[in-house]
Amino acid sequence: MKALIVDDDLALADVISFTLRHAGFEVVLAHDGQAALDRWEKEAPDLVILDLNLPKLDGLTVCRRIRAHSDTPILILSVRDDEEDIVTGLQLGADDYIVKPFSPRQLVARVEAVLRRSSAPSTPSGPIIVGKMTLDPSRNELRWGEQPGMHLTRLESRLLEILMRNQNHVIPTDTLIGYICGPLGGDRVMLKQLVYRLRRKLDEAFADSVVLDAVSGVGYTLKFR
Repeated sequence: MKALIVDDDLALADVISFTLRHAGFEVVLAHDGQAALDRWEKEAPDLVILDLNLPKLDGLTVCRRIRAHSDTPILILSVRDDEEDIVTGLQLGADDYIVKPFSPRQLVARVEAVLRRSSAPSTPSGPIIVGKMTLDPSRNELRWGEQPGMHLTRLESRLLEILMRNQNHVIPTDTLIGYICGPLGGDRVMLKQLVYRLRRKLDEAFADSVVLDAVSGVGYTLKFR
């Protein structure tokens, strides 16, 4: 496994590097946002550990640009502990967010959880068709009628798949987390942000034809109009 560590604090980057090498990772370093994108493209890491306060390009921009092209797991590691920063990072596609300071054991545990989620096996299946909506889970592609296909992240595709297979039924929150991430692989905050991202894509592409509703205290349901 190869990890790209992006942090302009050289001493902290060395500590993170030591921690991950000890856990069996090959480590690649970058100390500014532009270098991070260059190393990500060249090295194709299995994981990105990303600070937010970076020279040249900030971490949120790096996260957004990586996520526009890839499902590479991204773990944000930042001193910013404001809820708005955390929510923004997750909305942009980060898989987890750790506030500094942190313990090496916590970092390794969270890295392993993110990688478990990203590598959770899925049952091969053909396209799922509900009305005019077609989801191809093997390609993480969604289309409506004859419109051009829309790319989803792997986790967005997993979420939509279970909702489409159970349209008009409320799926409990814990059931969704277990299906998307596997046991012990996710939490309600992660699911909430995943729902937000998928809902935004559905709203932009299909207007009022599809509704992803939250049922307070229970879970989520997908309805077609």
